[in-house]
Amino acid sequence: MCGRTSCHLPRDVLTRACAYRDRRGQQRLPAWRDPDKYCPSYNKSPQSRSPVLLSRLHFEKDADSSERIIAPMRWGLVPSWFKDDPSKLQFNTTNCRSDTIMEKRSFKVPLGKGRRCVVLADGFYEWQRCQGTNQRQPYFIYFPQVKTEKSADGAESREKVWDDWRLLTMAGIFDCWEPPEGGEVLYSYTILTVDSCKRLSDIHHRMPAILDGDEAVSKWLDFGEVSAQEAMKLIHPTENITFHPVSPVVNNSRNNTPECLAPVDLVVKKEPAPGGSSQKMLQWLATKSPTKEEPKTPEKEESGVPRWSSQFLQHSPLPRKRGGAGLLQRWLKREEEEPAAKLAHSQ
Repeated sequence: MCGRTSCHLPRDVLTRACAYRDRRGQQRLPAWRDPDKYCPSYNKSPQSRSPVLLSRLHFEKDADSSERIIAPMRWGLVPSWFKDDPSKLQFNTTNCRSDTIMEKRSFKVPLGKGRRCVVLADGFYEWQRCQGTNQRQPYFIYFPQVKTEKSADGAESREKVWDDWRLLTMAGIFDCWEPPEGGEVLYSYTILTVDSCKRLSDIHHRMPAILDGDEAVSKWLDFGEVSAQEAMKLIHPTENITFHPVSPVVNNSRNNTPECLAPVDLVVKKEPAPGGSSQKMLQWLATKSPTKEEPKTPEKEESGVPRWSSQFLQHSPLPRKRGGAGLLQRWLKREEEEPAAKLAHSQ
């Protein structure tokens, strides 16, 4: 399943991350629909709005179906045939099982109409049940990333780090609900899910249907050229995924801070080994937050970590021996001392 995501990039950076080639092979950036409705967040939950990619043909009858639009939509599909207020919908439409999609009218109808979309995110969160306890350990799950090179003076460029981040692209379907009394049309979506890949199976038995690569994204979006039957062949688990444990601060959907996706150490025999992807995540946390002003203090501490990040992480709800700037420094140091390796799950 998928019940929490992160999509915190500023709108212009998110747009550049979605660059694509149209049917003629020309490099393009997707246009936006209702851009003011996009709210970046480290902790998106159902009922909130998230950015999705879809074909321009959904909005313009004469458009090329290979051209793309980004539109913020409500997470949790509201069927077009629903006659009551969306808040009174009695069934959960956050996710849609790919193996039963044709058995449920709520999902079968929009799929048949070609209403396919790609849900954009930095990554998603999932919780692993801890054996012998009622506690659950959250993980942040995302595409493997290429480590960003440092500039000559040793300082990372925030724009460079963000522009190079590979967004997670999840298959979804959407629908359009019109209020019976008239008014603004509500666009909403659901995320398709599949059985978990081997790497994630110990965390959770289900995962989003991830479209790995622009060819898969293009085929899923291009309903004008690719039938639903052909498009559904793209829906399967992928092993091209990585993850790391994060703080329980993400458990509360009202918490919207970089700490939600910051790597943490687990007190277990086998700890996750950070690779280039975790290092890149730390580069994010070692740069200016998109929602905060840069403090008027020296830019760097002795550790080389920006002062804002150090001060922020010191307020972590985790025990002090695990949190604070020391945790960030240990991850950074370990990345330099150990070779990149696959992230291990907790036992």
